[in-house]
Amino acid sequence: MASIPSASATAKSSTSGNGRAYRGSFAIMTSLFFLWGFMTVFNDILIPRFKEAFTLSYFQAMLVQFAFFGAYFVGSLIYFIISITTGDPIAKLGYKNGVVLGLLISATGAGLFWPAANHASYPMFLMALFIVGLGFAMLQIAANPYVTILGPEKTASSRLNLAQGFNSIGTTIGPIVGGFLIYQYFAKTGAHGADSVKLPYLMFSIVFVVLAVIFFFIHLPHIGEGQIERGAGALKYPHVVLGVIAIFMYVGGEVSVGSAIINFLGQPNIAGLTAVEASKYVSLYWGGLMIGRFMGAVELSEMRKANRQIMLIVIPLLAYLLLWAAKSCPMEALQSKSPGDLLTLWRQQFQANWSVFRLYLPFIGLCWLLFQFGKGLAGRTLSIFSLTVVALLLTAILLGGKMAMWCVVAVGLFTSIGWSNTFSLALEGTGVLKSQVSSLLVMAILGGAVLPPLQGLIADATKNLQLSFIVPLIAYAYVAFYGAVGHRIGRKDTVGE
Repeated sequence: MASIPSASATAKSSTSGNGRAYRGSFAIMTSLFFLWGFMTVFNDILIPRFKEAFTLSYFQAMLVQFAFFGAYFVGSLIYFIISITTGDPIAKLGYKNGVVLGLLISATGAGLFWPAANHASYPMFLMALFIVGLGFAMLQIAANPYVTILGPEKTASSRLNLAQGFNSIGTTIGPIVGGFLIYQYFAKTGAHGADSVKLPYLMFSIVFVVLAVIFFFIHLPHIGEGQIERGAGALKYPHVVLGVIAIFMYVGGEVSVGSAIINFLGQPNIAGLTAVEASKYVSLYWGGLMIGRFMGAVELSEMRKANRQIMLIVIPLLAYLLLWAAKSCPMEALQSKSPGDLLTLWRQQFQANWSVFRLYLPFIGLCWLLFQFGKGLAGRTLSIFSLTVVALLLTAILLGGKMAMWCVVAVGLFTSIGWSNTFSLALEGTGVLKSQVSSLLVMAILGGAVLPPLQGLIADATKNLQLSFIVPLIAYAYVAFYGAVGHRIGRKDTVGE
C-alpha cells in the first residue's frame, strides 16, 4: 500500500488550491442531506410497525435495516466495479447528474410502498426499501465528496459536519412526524397495520421527483470533474481501507442503537413506554446528532477562537430548544383542535416536558467539554467522542431503569461527528480518486445492514435486549481506534494531528 502526503501537498482541485468556497452550491446541497435524514429515520418507525403487523421476531423486523443499508453496499459495489473497469462514473456524469439519478431511483422505491401495502407483503416492502437504498447510495457517493471540495480541504470536516447537521434536523423531525402519521393519522381500525405507510411514502416519491427536476435545471459548478481514472487506486491507501472499516462500524453502531430504542424503552425494567411515546425519544436520539454536528461544524472551522466559543454555547442551546419544542408538539391533536387550542396545548406540553428535558442538559454540557479536549482536530475529536459512546453503552448494559434509558438516548449526541470526521479523514489526500474513495466508504454503510440484525439475533438468543448493546459498543471501540491511530497509518505526516 502506498504512503500519501498531506492534503495540502496533494490538493489539485480549484477549490483546494485557492481556498474558494462555493456557498450557494453548498446551501443547495444541504436540502439533500435534510431529505435523506428525514426519510432514513422512518425505518426506526417501520420496524415496530412491521413487527406488529406481520408478527415478526426481532431478527425478522431488523431486516428492514438489512434491506435498506444492504442496498448501499450493492449500489456502491456496482459503482466501484464500473470505476475500475471504465473509469469513475461521476467524472463522466458530473455531480449534478449523479444526484438526479439517485433521486429518481429513490422515487421509484418509495412509490412501490403502495402496491406492497395493498398486497400486505413484507418481502415486497423490503424490496421497495432496497430500491430506495440504491438511490440513496448514489446520492451519498455524489454529495459527500462534493461537499468536501466546495472549499479548502483542511476545513472539509467542518463543511461535512454542517451538511450533516441539516441531515440531523431531518432525523430529529422524522420520528415525530413518522410516529404520528404511521401510528395515528393514517392508521385505520380494521385495516392491515401496514396500510398506514402507503400515503407517507407516496408523498416521498413525489418529493423525490420534484427535487430531481429542480436539480436537473439548476447550475452547480463542475469542480474536480473530468479526470477519468481507471483501476482500484483508492485501495492503495491504508488510511482509506481502515476508514472503510470505520464507516462500517460507525453506521452499524449508530443504526443498531437507533433501531432498538423504541423496543428498549418499552422494556418494563427500563421505562415501560408505549411505541408512540418512545418514538419521541428516537427524535431526541437523532436530535443529539444535530446538536453535535452543528457544534462540530463550528469547532472544526477556521472561525476566530472567541467567536467559536460563543457559537459553541449558542448553537446547542438553540438546538436544545428546537428539540424541546418538537417533542412537545401535540401531533395527536392536529385533527381535532383549532389553531388557538393547539398553541395552548403545545405551550402546556412544552412546560410539562421540562421535567424530562432537564435530564438531557448535563449530556450537552459534557459534549461542550469534550469539544474543548478535541482542540479542533478531527481525529482527536472522533476518538474522544467514540470512547464516550463506549462508556455510555457499557453503563446501559450494566444498569437498568432511567439511567440506562438516558445513556442510550444520549449516544446520539456523541456519535454525531462520527460520519463527517471519518469520511473527511479517509478522503484526505486522495486527489482525483475522491469519488472512488467515496464509493468505498458508502459501500461500508453495509454496517447498517449487518449489525442491527446481529444485535437482534443476540437479543432473541439471550432474551435480553439490554445485553445486545454489546454489538454497537464493539463497533464504536473500533471507530475510536481509527480516530486515534488508524487515520494516520500510511501517511507521511499527520496533518497537524
